[in-house]
Amino acid sequence: MVDILDKVYKKSDAMVFRKIGEECILVPIRQRVGDMDSIYTLNETAARIWELLDGRTKARDIRVRILEEFDATPDEVEKDLLDHIRELKSIQAILED
Repeated sequence: MVDILDKVYKKSDAMVFRKIGEECILVPIRQRVGDMDSIYTLNETAARIWELLDGRTKARDIRVRILEEFDATPDEVEKDLLDHIRELKSIQAILED
């Protein structure tokens, strides 16, 4: 079985990323525009993970980049990355490439 960290993920065309002031959000374009339950707010780390999901970079390499850029332990970064990938997959914001 291939580990999540060995996979490459790309952003779904059905999701739009926007930065409004200091807030980063994901908005599914397949839902009704007024459906506030379909808008997802990303914290700083999650927004950076989103930026790094380019369809070419393995999740393992994204983990290394996050470790270099944020003040967190390897275990914290890995847990956050895995949780974020699982959540993005569950809302169909990313696809395995």
